[in-house]
Amino acid sequence: MKKTFKRTTVTSALPYANGPVHIGHLAGVYIPADIYVRYLRLKKEEVLFIGGSDEHGVPITLRAKQEGVTPQDIVDRYHTLIKDSFREFGISFDIYSRTTSKTQHELAAQIFRTLYDKGEFIEKTSEQYYDDEAHQFLADRYITGECPHCHAEGAYGDQCEKCGTSLSPTDLINPKSSISGSKPVMKETKHWYLPLDKHEAWLRQWILEEH
Repeated sequence: MKKTFKRTTVTSALPYANGPVHIGHLAGVYIPADIYVRYLRLKKEEVLFIGGSDEHGVPITLRAKQEGVTPQDIVDRYHTLIKDSFREFGISFDIYSRTTSKTQHELAAQIFRTLYDKGEFIEKTSEQYYDDEAHQFLADRYITGECPHCHAEGAYGDQCEKCGTSLSPTDLINPKSSISGSKPVMKETKHWYLPLDKHEAWLRQWILEEH
């Protein structure tokens, strides 16, 4: 009789390496995941608990600008702090890595190259906010303004932290650049997209098979 091997892989949201973790992070994400992992271990089930620091993102570059250091300085400092905090709080990761690791880069490049070679990406032109002073496009937290829903000031280009509404930069009222503080202009830009609807059928089957 052929033996089947079942392992449960558990992961949780990756914390941005731009500051320390706080009790809200622990209570909302990591303690619940750790409880589930410990439960599976008590049942003698095979389980792998994976986590890591997200070292790619706007919050990191903004923190580096505020402190007058490089983004690498920021992620090196806070990755170590976050990893130590998880250990001290008893969060029992089997692997805690970082998105700048060599393995991560090689795997991401391999996946991207495979999709590119198969012609899976499509190119679209769109208009986005642009900072003429900083000479760059403004996405996510590179742009702030008034929330169109609760009218709180300082809402980000991806979310209002006061009311929790997901936003697009063009939703903001009186937007301004987080980099220079100037009023942005609209400018055309090209982006590549991966149309996931083409892969819905096999992804649905893969998920339902408990992968």
